[in-house]
Amino acid sequence: MNIRTIAVGIIRNAQHQIFIAQRPADAHMGGFWEFPGGKMEAGETPEQALIRELLEETGIKVERVELLATSQHQFADRNMAFYFFLVEDWQGTPYGKEGQPVRWCPQAELRADEFPPANASIIRQLIAAT
Repeated sequence: MNIRTIAVGIIRNAQHQIFIAQRPADAHMGGFWEFPGGKMEAGETPEQALIRELLEETGIKVERVELLATSQHQFADRNMAFYFFLVEDWQGTPYGKEGQPVRWCPQAELRADEFPPANASIIRQLIAAT
């Protein structure tokens, strides 16, 4: 089974709110909330994939990122590797560019049960840091 590599952006504003989006109902893990991001394309680094994906999904131009964590998660039908980046410097105002519901959530109020299971460890890390 191939590993899919995903670059994930934890977009955090000065008030320590995190920008999250809801996955489409017809997508894998549909209906759950997620941190924006997506699959790496051939020849991309995780950071390059993140910058491209955030522009496509949220309309922001990333200025600087910091790698927070990496993890792997085995689903019944796929194996995924995640690169979680903290994004605190960007240009523009993030929004649901693809029509997806979005919201700002206080970092301390993130709930792992609202996200796909692969996000549980990073959510615990974010909550512990508040």
